[in-house]
Amino acid sequence: MSPRSASVNEELRRRSKERLLQAAVELVGEHGYDTTTLGDIADRAGSARGLVSYYFPGKRQLVQSAVHRLMHRTLEEALEREPRTAEGPERMARAIDAILGLARDRPVLMRQHMAGLLQAEVGFVPCPEQRRLAELLRDTVARHGSPDVDRDYPMLRALLMGAVFAALVPGVPMPVPVLRAELFKRYRLEWEMGVPPDAEAPDGTTCDTDLSRFFSTGVPGQPTGTDRTDRSDRTTQSK
Repeated sequence: MSPRSASVNEELRRRSKERLLQAAVELVGEHGYDTTTLGDIADRAGSARGLVSYYFPGKRQLVQSAVHRLMHRTLEEALEREPRTAEGPERMARAIDAILGLARDRPVLMRQHMAGLLQAEVGFVPCPEQRRLAELLRDTVARHGSPDVDRDYPMLRALLMGAVFAALVPGVPMPVPVLRAELFKRYRLEWEMGVPPDAEAPDGTTCDTDLSRFFSTGVPGQPTGTDRTDRSDRTTQSK
């Protein structure tokens, strides 16, 4: 059998990383961060266990990258759903609803993510997924009419993080509609914009348990871990 080309090997590596990201989001959302091990993630992804450390320094960095992927793809879907719009206020409303929606629909995952950001030994880890999320939020701030995006983007990020934290505090969570109202008031948005709490959610804004559309695993219509050819290849390389 002739050896695979460099491009094929690169594609297999990309798929492996995508499956690890998807598996991390799924397992932490199902069982929490502490209960989920790197071995669990590798098994769900159908990858050799040593491959995880090949791509990520540790579990916290993997999970943070995975959640940032979910966040930026959720935000991207909300911003680009039909009817498409370039209007700044509507895009800001969609952005706020998308992030608050994650807190409402995926509380275990988002609570673990927020807790990870506060860990002194890891904290906030810049990664490609986080940078894409930042690009979308910066664009949202610019379209909303900000005269100084470098000043106003960090404030939007802080306000959204604070709102997510407030919605997820065990024992004393604030209702998402209340948090939404405060953010809409700050950015002078009409309540009917975005996806109001009492409105029927349009496509791309519901909590779908199937997250495969956010991860390019190369195995359409199949769960993670079904491409065993790649697993065998990775097991061989990790030896």
